[in-house]
Amino acid sequence: MEKVRLSKLMAAQGLCSRREADTYIERGLVLVDGVAVTELGTKIFPHQKITLAKAAQAKQQDRVTILIHKPIGFVSAQAEGEYKPAVSLVNAGTRWTGDSLDRAFSPAHLMGLAPAGRLDIDSTGLLVLTQDGRVARRLVGEDSDVEKEYLVRVRGQMRDRGLQLLNHGLSLDGRPLKRARVVWQNEDQLRFLLWEGRKRQIRRMCELVGLDVTGLKRVRIGHVNLGDLPVGQWRYLKPEEAF
Repeated sequence: MEKVRLSKLMAAQGLCSRREADTYIERGLVLVDGVAVTELGTKIFPHQKITLAKAAQAKQQDRVTILIHKPIGFVSAQAEGEYKPAVSLVNAGTRWTGDSLDRAFSPAHLMGLAPAGRLDIDSTGLLVLTQDGRVARRLVGEDSDVEKEYLVRVRGQMRDRGLQLLNHGLSLDGRPLKRARVVWQNEDQLRFLLWEGRKRQIRRMCELVGLDVTGLKRVRIGHVNLGDLPVGQWRYLKPEEAF
């Protein structure tokens, strides 16, 4: 059995992101079989027990994950020209009054807050912003398989076998898409369930079968629903919620 880089194993086990792992290792907050490891690049056997010191665990508990109902006209990440990022909407005044979590908003919750996934500028719906590398890895890591649900309004005439192709058989940028689940909700709206997130994937899929998207809303990520969260407002992810 070959040894594996400690930070890689920590990320694979969901303890933290690889970047966070290196920080914890440098500070002596990672224990392997009960012994602190402080050297970056250390390799161990996969069966060895990895634990975080209490200081690292406390730091993780302080990190927040925010759910925001992104409006059309805002970008997911960095500002682009005149368009502001969704994180610019997060402040005490825009917190949803229906947020039941007993936690006061702090400007510290904005430090390092980044989107875990993207939602196009002309799309609306659930967007996750997080300080927690574990959440980010769960949602956008290479092996992420979290289901995402979208309601998509369309116009045009779908080509023959179009619905079948939306479910399986299309390719983008020369690579086949994973199997999806797509059904008609009504005469002008489709419901998409996806397990991947290529750039403008749904719009491009629809174009390939003769449809134009006139409205796109993400309503669920994993087990977390958009629910009644109003457009432009946000709430904290609850401790009992998991994607």
